[in-house]
Amino acid sequence: MPKKETSSSTVIGRRLRSRREELGWSQETVGVLIGIDESSSRARISRYELGVHEPAVATARLIADALGVSLAYLYCEDDAVADLLHALHQLPAEARGRVAKQLVAKIG
Repeated sequence: MPKKETSSSTVIGRRLRSRREELGWSQETVGVLIGIDESSSRARISRYELGVHEPAVATARLIADALGVSLAYLYCEDDAVADLLHALHQLPAEARGRVAKQLVAKIG
């Protein structure tokens, strides 16, 4: 049986922590950016990262927006697909659609 990552027990928690650390942000920073009171933001984001609680979709959308990723990225279980989603999300909307169509045509 493959060993599970111990730092996070959910996909969203693992992706949240990874992206937050990539940006060099504290848990408190993310919490405040999504509208959580400063006094409880670190604890709340920590619970999400550890998988103790999973954010509601509306909260996950706020987190995704704050981190500059798509909502799908936060929930994607496959790391390679998540990286692709993130790369697509970084493109301007018109380029994103064009590139996505090209990829689908190439794969399909």
